[in-house]
Amino acid sequence: MDFQDYFPVWNRLTAAQQNQLLSGLTSRKAKKGTILHNGSADCTGLLLIKTGQLRAYILSDEGREITIYRLFDRDMCLFSASCILNSIQFEITITAEKDTEFWLIPSELYKNLLTESAPLANYTNELMAARFSDVMWLIEQVLWKSLDKRLATFLLEEAAIEDSNELKITHEIIANHLGSHREVITRMLRYFQSDGIVKLSRGKITLLNPERLEALASS
Repeated sequence: MDFQDYFPVWNRLTAAQQNQLLSGLTSRKAKKGTILHNGSADCTGLLLIKTGQLRAYILSDEGREITIYRLFDRDMCLFSASCILNSIQFEITITAEKDTEFWLIPSELYKNLLTESAPLANYTNELMAARFSDVMWLIEQVLWKSLDKRLATFLLEEAAIEDSNELKITHEIIANHLGSHREVITRMLRYFQSDGIVKLSRGKITLLNPERLEALASS
């Protein structure tokens, strides 16, 4: 499938606008662990994912990470081009969680098209609103949910993403997603294990009782 099949409002652009997009975008590949965008000063451009998985996170002054949102096939990353958003700056880092293929749309090109195309502007506003909703959901989780509930939610989400109850993931990576410390996550996982909810092994977590996790996450 081509870019035209992935871009949400392609059929609502004029032929000239479509040609501008096709002539300006580039196809890229990123290996797992590659940093694609680093802070507001890095106006990379918009990323439209063909296949793979990206993670957007913020970094505290102490070096702790917390995931804001993740992106999958057909998702578009807007904040990697935050320079086109007036008066909004985001110190967000975006990395490839898996080997990823994507299209890069230059920021200036997209900004020019926004002034010409009402459908594209509407889509961009909807996308920005969805990302802000992700951020607000995260704030609510951090403020009002205990870590055991957040951890349960994360494990269930990870199992859904990987379509497996056997998760090849380290305690350090989980801590980075949740904005916690590895030692805290390890203690919590050992508690889950003693309760028969998960089984821990080197570099792997097996969900033994997803129903208990769901009950914990929603309690």
